[in-house]
Amino acid sequence: MTVDDTEPLRGFTVGITAERKAGELGALLERRGAQVRYAPAMHTVPVHDDGELTAATEAVLARPVHHVVAVTGTGFRGWIESAEVRGLGERLLEQLRSAELLARGAKARGAVRGAGLRESFTAPTEEVADILARLLEVGVEGQRVVVQLHGDPMTDFRERLRAAGAEVLPIVVYRWTDPEDLPALDRLIDEVIAGEVHALPLTSAPAATNFLARAQRSGRGEALLEALRDKVFIACVGPVTAAPIARAGLPHAMPERARTAALVKLVADELPTFAR
Repeated sequence: MTVDDTEPLRGFTVGITAERKAGELGALLERRGAQVRYAPAMHTVPVHDDGELTAATEAVLARPVHHVVAVTGTGFRGWIESAEVRGLGERLLEQLRSAELLARGAKARGAVRGAGLRESFTAPTEEVADILARLLEVGVEGQRVVVQLHGDPMTDFRERLRAAGAEVLPIVVYRWTDPEDLPALDRLIDEVIAGEVHALPLTSAPAATNFLARAQRSGRGEALLEALRDKVFIACVGPVTAAPIARAGLPHAMPERARTAALVKLVADELPTFAR
């Protein structure tokens, strides 16, 4: 296939499993000549109304906390907004001001600062492993550590902290369910298996997880994994998104910076060579 420098993805089909910012990602790919298939692999549901998040917030307020881990910008903002709706906003912010705040990356740091708070540490690689190493280095025995979760329950992260003597308080701001348009996801899975999709740029761990899980639940798991191993260029925006792909033993690439534009550039640069 001849590569056009202005439209390097002409002749290629790219599948998008994102729910948020799918249009932005798709537009960038289409500008480079790609045909885009949209099929959100999950649906985000706020937990504001079921009382669980309020109960978790009240547990944070019950006694002083020592460390707060902000994993995602959207999740951290959602937590503060939910507390404000429940009349707990000022108390929560006051509680967080007395704690050390640690941000996984630039977006989480921006949400912390947007709330009028100040972080003391941002993970250099935007991985939670950096935060875990920092907390274990300073010591957390007898301390309360708040962890704002995203799609990954971060079981190992939390267990390592508990093993070091910490009381870990998980904050679940969103739940992830099957997408509202499940037939579209099934069609994308079938197209991948048929070799009709050449690349999958992935932007969230929950979407990546449910993409694989939906195929498994519908009896197409092995066929999908085989196609993904040999026929599809998988690009993950960062290590958190890549985690479920790595656990499945699938080859994948990541841009140097965890940004949408960098992800699109990676696909545009590498897919033509991968296809050849």
